[in-house]
Amino acid sequence: MPKHLITWLIFGLIAGAIAKLLTPGRDPGGCIVTMLIGIAGAILGGFIARMLGLGGREGEPLFDNHFFIALAFAILGAIILLAIYHLIAGRKRV
Repeated sequence: MPKHLITWLIFGLIAGAIAKLLTPGRDPGGCIVTMLIGIAGAILGGFIARMLGLGGREGEPLFDNHFFIALAFAILGAIILLAIYHLIAGRKRV
């Protein structure tokens, strides 16, 4: 169990950091928030991938042939979450 948790944390940090680099504007938080955005993005991206028929099977190792597909969808999910954040934060400032 701890091995999977550490894997999710590292994967979330990578996906969140890449999403923050690709998303224009000021983004919230530091390392922990970046990690949480990446994990939430991975969950959202996994849902989108499964809806498109591209998701992996349950219980597959993370670092297999589908790793880069999973990372791409995690980044996509994190970018969607950051875009929603920017929409909400932009409305509050006006």
